Amino acid sequence: MSGFVSHMDVALAEAEAAGRRGEVPVGAVVITPDGRILAAAGNRTRELSDPTAHAEMLAIRAACAASGSERLEGHDLYVTLEPCPMCAGAISFARIRRLYYGAADPKSGGVALGARVFAHPQCHHAPEVYDGIGAGPAAALLKDFFALKRQ
Repeated sequence: MSGFVSHMDVALAEAEAAGRRGEVPVGAVVITPDGRILAAAGNRTRELSDPTAHAEMLAIRAACAASGSERLEGHDLYVTLEPCPMCAGAISFARIRRLYYGAADPKSGGVALGARVFAHPQCHHAPEVYDGIGAGPAAALLKDFFALKRQ
């Protein structure tokens, strides 16, 4: 990937903002084929009383609305945490080209761990997946957030 530019810093900023709102600190950003930020979001499940308001889902919805299409072919998604099965399904349906994620999610992951949605024969589209990008800062945000919750 010559000329690769990571946008994980934007996803991390969204995760930090989510944490300040009392949400689980996960952030996501959708990048256009020419490298522009199309949409960015952080978790809002509590704020919206919506179990589907994960960062990935919100960013994909906003990107689809901005592009006027239900498909995001050629677009990339950066997310601070391995997507859950629900989000992995949405990534597939949106036809995201590449998924970059930070921290692995042994409890609820749906990409490399757990359900492994993209590996199922029923999965119509699997993006290229790159894990571990910004994993340290992403994992630290989550660890610190849950440590404060346990106090």
